[in-house]
Amino acid sequence: MKFIDSIEILIRGGHGGAGAVSFHRAKYVPRGGPDGGDGGHGGSITFLATNRVSTLGKFRNRKVYAARPGEAGQGRNRSGADGETLILQVPVGTVITDADTGEIIADLNLPESTAAAARGGKGGLGNARFSTSTNQAPEYAQPGLPGEEKRIQLNLKLIADAGLVGLPNAGKSTLLSKVTANQAKIGAYAFTTLNPNLGVLENEQHRRILMADIPGIIEGASKGAGLGLSFLRHIERVRVIIYILDLTSVDPAADLRMLRMELKHYNPELIERPGFIILNKMDEIDYDEEFARELAAALKEEMQGLAEEIVFISAKEGSGLQDFTEKLFACFPDTTQAERMIAVNAPEIPESTE
Repeated sequence: MKFIDSIEILIRGGHGGAGAVSFHRAKYVPRGGPDGGDGGHGGSITFLATNRVSTLGKFRNRKVYAARPGEAGQGRNRSGADGETLILQVPVGTVITDADTGEIIADLNLPESTAAAARGGKGGLGNARFSTSTNQAPEYAQPGLPGEEKRIQLNLKLIADAGLVGLPNAGKSTLLSKVTANQAKIGAYAFTTLNPNLGVLENEQHRRILMADIPGIIEGASKGAGLGLSFLRHIERVRVIIYILDLTSVDPAADLRMLRMELKHYNPELIERPGFIILNKMDEIDYDEEFARELAAALKEEMQGLAEEIVFISAKEGSGLQDFTEKLFACFPDTTQAERMIAVNAPEIPESTE
């Protein structure tokens, strides 16, 4: 199934119910006064961020969402019922934007956070509201008002502490599956990762780090080459970028330079984040300490002082992974996103069938 992380929909608040025109009718009361009740307010539309959904895929086949209308007022001063609020569930990390104005309505970056996006229309007043000393039998009432209608752009930005960035086949998915509970599809060919993946890394002290793995980046990605840079939105929130480099490459330092250049084209702020460098596939080369020192020095120069750590590993064989995890946790002395997002499983909140 295709990973849907950006989509546009139309939302519409419910129409307000009409006020009633009614007069009191009872035995021995030949001239009863007006008793038309007010119409109910139309239902509103609210977005709810939840861990129960992981993509925006459910919006692919349905693009219009309308809340229920308010009910009409009735005689005997009975008001119509308000329309129910329509709750649309989206993944945690969804940014809700007014597609016409570009205004960001909400960034739902916490579980169970909500955003009211379209108000329902007001219910009309019944004729009982218009009785005066000069007009004691008004024969009119207000109609209900339409609800708000908006074109909404939904963009998902995954919530993670650290993001894995590398060329295709650098070993990002293998690393993620080895150190977390994630079991990404892995193969010895480029673009194994076609969608973003998340995994939770937990240490012996029960601390957690949420790691994001995005599809591999190639030179020219900012111009649409390969899978492009569309998935880079999923590392915009991370605090540490993990550059994973292939030791079998002709020039790992040049690979790092290219990756950072492509990130800069997408969002210059990304290359100012602390960087953690992993050199993978040490099992496939003739590794020696002098080589490691020279390469580490070249990489630190490329990072311009932003390299938190440089670690040599073999994700396939598991070598160096303990060193990597210990040093990565040291980059997060305070509470991580993974720890903030541990939430009690909330009961399923039904959505309208409108």
